[in-house]
Amino acid sequence: QVQLVESGGDLVQAGGSLRLSCAASGRIFSVDTMGWYHQAPGNQRELVARITSGGRTNYADSVKGRFTISRDNAKNTVYLQMNSLKPEDTAVYYCAATVRTDVRDSLWTTYWGQGTQVTVSS
Repeated sequence: QVQLVESGGDLVQAGGSLRLSCAASGRIFSVDTMGWYHQAPGNQRELVARITSGGRTNYADSVKGRFTISRDNAKNTVYLQMNSLKPEDTAVYYCAATVRTDVRDSLWTTYWGQGTQVTVSS
């Protein structure tokens, strides 16, 4: 019904930058919050940043001042600009979006992408 496709993950040296993108497609009436989460081996999936349809943002303390989340509502796409990358940012990054699929149905469902690998070398 709804697909999220991430792109932009790569191998980068410490101090470098990457920009992740995630596009939502399929049966979409409205998209509320979109966000990025990451999961390192052996760890739980954790919030990195999220943004509401109105543009309100919040970030994990570990990325404040280094990462910026933004979105294009017309394209149902969310971005994550990652600067000053550190080895501890290495993880699989997942996109999530809370979507309403039908004008006749008030149910909101959170969908997840497949993930994109970010590796930061020291």
